[in-house]
Amino acid sequence: MPQENKVVSLRPEFEPMPKVYITRRERFNAAHKLWNTKWSDEKNFEVFGKCANENWHGHNYELFVTVSGEPDENTGCIIDLKILSKILKDKVIEMLDHKNLNLDVSFMKDKMASTENLAVAIWNEIQTEIEAHDCKLHCVKVIETENNYAEYFGE
Repeated sequence: MPQENKVVSLRPEFEPMPKVYITRRERFNAAHKLWNTKWSDEKNFEVFGKCANENWHGHNYELFVTVSGEPDENTGCIIDLKILSKILKDKVIEMLDHKNLNLDVSFMKDKMASTENLAVAIWNEIQTEIEAHDCKLHCVKVIETENNYAEYFGE
């Protein structure tokens, strides 16, 4: 007689489900320029230095998106990582990779193209879709260089 495949919970009924965090990394390359049109050329170069280069400059960015929640009792996962990867590729990477953040990216329009603003803009692009999968967007981390990164927690 064939045995039925049952999911057996190893967690006692009275024990609460743990909250777990999982992070997905993606990479993209993009150019940008930091420039405040309300300021003089001198002030822009004083404040932003090389980042105010009139011919732009680029970075090899790394994006880390952290999601939190309770692992599903059947899968052990917070979110299917294929789904998370697809959301990030469709909503973020396709829009940013090999683009000019100041000119080509609709969700950066009229924003200073700083790493901080980019982290917030990415959060805003993905939050609703990620949270439709019964988990919570915890953090968006954008690494611009080995020495500089921004993290946003939706605050």
